[in-house]
Amino acid sequence: MQLLERYLQAVKFWLPKDQKEDIIAELSEDIRSQIDEKETELGRKLNEVELESILKQRGRPILVANRYLPQEQLIGPVLFPIYRLVLKIVMLCYLVPWTVTWIALLIFNSGYAAKFAGHSWVEILGSLWAQLWGTAFLAAGTVTLVFAILERVQRKSHFLEEWNPRKLPPVNNPNLISRFNSIVELAANMIFGLWWSANMSTGVVLNQVNLRIALAPALWRYFFWGFLLIAFVNIGLAVANLARPYWTARRAAIRLVSDMAGSVFFCWLLKANVLAELSGASIPPEKAIQVTALLNLWMGRVFPIAVIFGLVIAVVNILRIVRVAAPTAHIPGKTAAMA
Repeated sequence: MQLLERYLQAVKFWLPKDQKEDIIAELSEDIRSQIDEKETELGRKLNEVELESILKQRGRPILVANRYLPQEQLIGPVLFPIYRLVLKIVMLCYLVPWTVTWIALLIFNSGYAAKFAGHSWVEILGSLWAQLWGTAFLAAGTVTLVFAILERVQRKSHFLEEWNPRKLPPVNNPNLISRFNSIVELAANMIFGLWWSANMSTGVVLNQVNLRIALAPALWRYFFWGFLLIAFVNIGLAVANLARPYWTARRAAIRLVSDMAGSVFFCWLLKANVLAELSGASIPPEKAIQVTALLNLWMGRVFPIAVIFGLVIAVVNILRIVRVAAPTAHIPGKTAAMA
């Protein structure tokens, strides 16, 4: 039985000090009972190979010892759903902007792009991938560390176990519209419409002795009336949303058209070289021409980013239309909102 003693000794090594003797006594008795049953069945003593088979069925010593240890987790089941949600948010809100910024610097910043001069696209993407993983590990490690500390605090204080059902959030209805948001939208569009009509109708943004900024009049009238019309549409939509604070397919479609029109006009504005004049008493004419050309150039370089944001806004609006138009079961709160 030397093999059995060696097995018990290996298990004992991994057990907590104050429980070693009791656990080993229990385990030894259990294994010996199994050996006795086998020997009775065979009518003889077990040989080394048969004893080895029984011990293999029991498992590795460290795994057997683990069954007697308190089950510890870095982040337990109480906090794990929150941990997973926060980790997704961090990955989305940190890594995605970081990647977009890196690509934008590479495309639009000649000084930054010069660092990769002579490198192939494979090498550049490899550099991005290496930096991205380092950033991801740092972000994920920080979140994990914070939740590991919270897990230890939770085990001692049980602060998450004390809660009041009356403090649960109300039933969510994604089709309801916040009246506060509608009021803010209404006020913002009215202020914009009044300011736009009073200050931007001529296309002269600034007219001072030291600085004059003027826009191309032939193009500007399209932008002036286009943005003003969008503001009036948004004012009407905000009033309708105040009166009936829930999305309908028609109003969601109007919102899509309004937002898409605004995106198209803004993207067109960036590419149209609309800045026609930048002058001043202290600005040499040659310098004014250079600055005007440079501003128009950089507005054009922002165009791809504006297109991306426009597409994101369009997708959000389309998803809203699909959600509103889809047949759904009764949602608590909608009837009250309609009333």
